Amino acid sequence: MTKQVKITVNGKEYELMVEPNMTLLDLLRDNLGLTGTKKGCDEGDCGACTVILDGKPVSSCLVLAVQADGKEVLTIEGLELESGDSLHPLQKAFVHNGAIQCGFCTPGMILSAKALLDRNPHPSREEIQRAISGNLCRCTGYQKIVEAIESVCREAHS
Repeated sequence: MTKQVKITVNGKEYELMVEPNMTLLDLLRDNLGLTGTKKGCDEGDCGACTVILDGKPVSSCLVLAVQADGKEVLTIEGLELESGDSLHPLQKAFVHNGAIQCGFCTPGMILSAKALLDRNPHPSREEIQRAISGNLCRCTGYQKIVEAIESVCREAHS
């Protein structure tokens, strides 16, 4: 039996009928075509599906679509709208610092970093490492990712 869900994604409101067992990840990818949110482990272990739900980073594979009813979601596609530029400062920093290789983890890493910087614009290296700890990267090692996030913090000071 389907249920109606009202959800705001990247500033746009949607009313959708969803199956009770549909995840937020599947709603974003399959119903809304927002494929920047990656389907990795489907168990909440890799962070590839991280989105910001009501200001907090979550693994969208672990959130049922019905649990997001009445809530606001920000995906990697929504950063362009928020920044008013083609790339958000975090995205630019990831490119500039070589923090992207295959790119599979990048949306989740960037959204985890954004959630951190939204609540703490001047985090320590340890706080950055803790914020991205739920996101697995098999390509870059984590050094360049941490340096990219730190560079955004430095630019915010300038």
